[in-house]
Amino acid sequence: MRVVLVGAGAVGSLLGWALASTGADVSVVRRRGSTAVAELVVVDPVGVQHSAAVRSMSDRTTRSGSDPTTRSGSDPATLAEPPDLILLAVKAFDLPAALAAVAAWPSTAVLTVQNGIGAEEATLEARPQGPLLAGSLTASVERSADGSVRWLRRGGIGLAAVQGDVAELRDELVGHVRRAGLLTRALPEWRAMKWSKLLANLVANATSGILDRDPAAIYADPVLYGVERVQLQEALAVMAAQGLRPVGLPGAPIVWLARAVGLPPAIGRPILARAAGGARGGKSPSLRLHLASGAGGPGEIEQLNGAVVAAGAQFGLPTPVNAALVAAYADVAADPSRRAWYRAHPEALTSGR
Repeated sequence: MRVVLVGAGAVGSLLGWALASTGADVSVVRRRGSTAVAELVVVDPVGVQHSAAVRSMSDRTTRSGSDPTTRSGSDPATLAEPPDLILLAVKAFDLPAALAAVAAWPSTAVLTVQNGIGAEEATLEARPQGPLLAGSLTASVERSADGSVRWLRRGGIGLAAVQGDVAELRDELVGHVRRAGLLTRALPEWRAMKWSKLLANLVANATSGILDRDPAAIYADPVLYGVERVQLQEALAVMAAQGLRPVGLPGAPIVWLARAVGLPPAIGRPILARAAGGARGGKSPSLRLHLASGAGGPGEIEQLNGAVVAAGAQFGLPTPVNAALVAAYADVAADPSRRAWYRAHPEALTSGR
């Protein structure tokens, strides 16, 4: 299997390594000015280091003027043959650029692994006739300063067909990833899979970023647990309006999470607190990390809580808590000193004041 990987961050490196280490020919598209990648290095949950050799190529969409590498086969468009799979592992806000980087192969199957809602729709719009698979990763990973990836929590990945005749390719991917040690499951409905993963992504994510608190501290606070519970209830309501039910993902008991949301707080809070504490393997939630990085902008909140708000508007369902979280997150992203105000007024995350 010939694979082109766009996005060799933590998620892309883990999946690229999983494929390359089990026999796939993986080429990594790198941005202009970045270091060429010769191997992907992963430290597994028990501390064992693994590596797999990959090829490196430049992203021609990020360069201007002539470049001799375009004549040496290092540009995506100059590969001798189209790849069998394009793995898009960039953040959701970088997806348009990633799609432009692989426009030379409009008929090649794509695998999207972005968190939240919208990546598959954007890919279908850019590649209306192209085969498409969706993936939802539950393994927790983080990139180290030396470029290696720490695989913190074993987890796995769900894979589902979105468009085209991709069943054989999906099954081949399942085989590769399983041999690398990730739990893997082929799922029948991609929308149910993506919305189910969204539920997991919502847990102690926006609140952690807004307040700069660990998930355990959030779930220890009854008021903040109320915020968490209602944001999940709103998400479940918009799922139901779309005819979707939560489904279990490899390494993530999403169905039990959804059931715990409906329990009285005295019973449900301890269950969800354990889930919030263990799901990320000690890694900070993504929205908190984005604010801490100083990268600016909204991060992925529009694809997470914002997706709940958008779907609620489409189906006429109120989603005030998710809307309040989106607004508060934007507030803190623009002015980090606002965290202190939200810590003193957590009720604002419910009322939107």
